[in-house]
Amino acid sequence: MKFSKTFWIIVSVLIVALIAAAKWFGGGTEATSVQTEQAEIRTIIERVSASGKIQPEVEVNITAEVSGQIIALPVKEGDQVIEGDLLVQINPDLYNAALNRAEAAANSARSNLASARAQHVQADAQFFAATKSWERTQTLFSQGVVSQADFDNGQANFRGSEATLTAASESIRSAEFAISSAEASVQEARDNLSRTTLLAPQSGTVTALVKEIGESVQGNGFTAGEVVMKVSDLSVMEVDVEVNESDIVRVSMKDAAEVEVDAYLDETFAGVVTEIGNTALNAGLNGFAMDQVTNFSVKVRLQSESYSSIVDATAASNLSPFRPGMSAKVDILTRRADQVISIPIQAVSTREKESAETDDTELGVFVFSNGMALWKPVITGIQDNRFIEIISGLEANSEVIIGPYQAVSRTLTNEDKVDVKEDSESAEE
Repeated sequence: MKFSKTFWIIVSVLIVALIAAAKWFGGGTEATSVQTEQAEIRTIIERVSASGKIQPEVEVNITAEVSGQIIALPVKEGDQVIEGDLLVQINPDLYNAALNRAEAAANSARSNLASARAQHVQADAQFFAATKSWERTQTLFSQGVVSQADFDNGQANFRGSEATLTAASESIRSAEFAISSAEASVQEARDNLSRTTLLAPQSGTVTALVKEIGESVQGNGFTAGEVVMKVSDLSVMEVDVEVNESDIVRVSMKDAAEVEVDAYLDETFAGVVTEIGNTALNAGLNGFAMDQVTNFSVKVRLQSESYSSIVDATAASNLSPFRPGMSAKVDILTRRADQVISIPIQAVSTREKESAETDDTELGVFVFSNGMALWKPVITGIQDNRFIEIISGLEANSEVIIGPYQAVSRTLTNEDKVDVKEDSESAEE
């Protein structure tokens, strides 16, 4: 089949037109849509966030040191007590009887000592007489006046009286030891009797009452007995929080803190770090529990001046608007950088170094300039929940690309074509 010359001319024109259209419409690389934000001068405060419970800084467990039945309990939960106030009275009858027995035993020991001393005086007199008799017998024997039998009998009498005197002396020592033992028993019985009366060791508030009148308590002078109640100083409160091992190294003593208490919405209270645990909370007697998260205890004291405005709204009996066990969230302010260049955290990414022969990576951001994304290596500093400090590599007012996340973190490369799309949330504002 033969085609005319006109046909081939038409085909050639169409091919050229298609090539030109392809170059015009699809020849360039499609631009990536991104969101941008300008680098600004801000104050960055690094924070360590944790949650915990409010508790008194000073809380004393009132425990029974002796066993018995509670016969008096003049306080109730929430009462204010002063140091030395009566808190609990345990039935003292058994301990009074024990004290009487101990005192009787001590008196008997003193009587035995007096008897031992009298016997010692008598033995001493007998020893004196035996000594004189023995001296005369020795003299007469040397003169041949007395027989050998009389000499031996005199010597035996002397030694017997000497032994009797020694025994009398030891009886006195034994009686003195018996008195010391009896007096110790008296002191022990007196101490046990005094332990039946539990007094407030400090001024504070009764924050827990475990026992009631008529109930029995078990006590032991050598180990902790049963808890009867708790007395707390509510004028100084703290938050005990658990901080993860990755954050604990940034926390220091006397760091400032911001505390939010669930019971007081829209209120932020000031605090200060007063105690940092040295051992992880998952440590036990047999080592560390490997299946648990490693956290450390940090205690943050609440500053009274920060909640003075709400104290009047509480009951008159309380010295603090907070109650033990309330939930709180704490932001510990670990570091601060004033008036530094900062950008949103999501703008920072990593890429392989172009000049490196190895697989080394560098930290940087993509700067939007003339429709392109330019990679800029940066050195970063501290960060808060939203922004990160730029120490070097970027100037203020630079327009950095902050999204989409996939593009910033993976797909975007240096000098890629991009176009800026308006963020939906910003557009609504």
